[in-house]
Amino acid sequence: MKRFLMLVGIAFAAIVPALFVRMTGWKLSPLAAASTFGIAVVAAGFMLSWGAETAEKHISQGLILAAVALVTVLPEYAVDMYYAFQAGKAPESSYVHYAAANMTGANRMLVGLAWPTIMLLHWWRNRERHIVLGSANRLEIGFLLLASVYGFVILFKNRIDLIDFAVLFAVFACYIWQVGRIPKAENSEAAEEDEEPGPAAALSALPLCAQWAWMAGLGLFAAFAILMSAEPFAEAIVASGRQIGIDEFLLIQWIAPIASEAPSISIAILFVLSRRAANALTTMISDKINQWTLLVGMLPLAMSFGAGDVIGLRLDGRQHEEFFLTAAQSIFALSLLLRLRFSLWSGMVLILLFAAQIAIAFVFQHDEGKVIASLTILAWVYLGLSVPLFLKQLPGLASVIRSVVRGPAPIQ
Repeated sequence: MKRFLMLVGIAFAAIVPALFVRMTGWKLSPLAAASTFGIAVVAAGFMLSWGAETAEKHISQGLILAAVALVTVLPEYAVDMYYAFQAGKAPESSYVHYAAANMTGANRMLVGLAWPTIMLLHWWRNRERHIVLGSANRLEIGFLLLASVYGFVILFKNRIDLIDFAVLFAVFACYIWQVGRIPKAENSEAAEEDEEPGPAAALSALPLCAQWAWMAGLGLFAAFAILMSAEPFAEAIVASGRQIGIDEFLLIQWIAPIASEAPSISIAILFVLSRRAANALTTMISDKINQWTLLVGMLPLAMSFGAGDVIGLRLDGRQHEEFFLTAAQSIFALSLLLRLRFSLWSGMVLILLFAAQIAIAFVFQHDEGKVIASLTILAWVYLGLSVPLFLKQLPGLASVIRSVVRGPAPIQ
């Protein structure tokens, strides 16, 4: 418990400077503001994750992994919704591009960086070249497939509107309902591990009322800190890009998600280190599902609130290709999971293709034409690699589709 209280104290100390600056109106340089509020967002995200993990013993395993994934990416939602809200207030401004950049960057970072990191840590920790998923994980894979296929509908329309929000919200709601029905017998890895990784173990040792009190306190304070920090952090990223001469689109696409995704990735790492690699990967898949459904769908909703009218996010040439690449990456990642195994080779391919994206973005940052052309080529590479894998794993694909339609299998 002492270690847990020390960690809470560190997180609290990391948040206080941001709250002080925000409440007093003290002006910081862009880089100092980005650091101050970014650190606060990360610390608040960890507070949220500790509470969510503690609930693991009280809620269905499938549901709690989905909940951990959702709660720990709330910082990402706060930042992107701010950009989308401002885009609604000024539809011709750069905020429209910022909202799209943050969404696509966060999605691609999860698959291209977080998933391989989990695999590499698992290999380093256990010298095992595969993470083996359970049959219940067909649900996550199936719903991510459903959301990814719908991404191409958005591409065909070339805009994200409130109809898309309704569809994607329905997909996410069905996913939460289905994972809540996963029988406990499916959760073999969870059954083998009685102790949660990290600070959640200390909370779980407290009486039930104390656990819920801590969860509520951490959650409310963290949510307050995120709401107070999201706007100045988002604006500081833009101003920092201008100050140091780097395209702010790139900073918003790649730097902002590093801060907002840090808690969820760190929780996954803790799972791996506690020999729960399948839970770590499941959490990251759930993270991808909620970002590829709720985060994408809520953009036109936030824009409509900002505009005071019903509007959508129209994809221009750059945004269209960014979205195309994100959807194509998602399809390729799914093709690697159809066997319910994620290999070291798969992780290496994902991280190499992700590195190519980063290189393209920064090398050609002042030549949008070359960026668009390169992103298009890379998207077709993802899809080209996906085709033989899907054809090879047609039985696995059929099982995934059946899981989405029928729901989790009954306990044997």
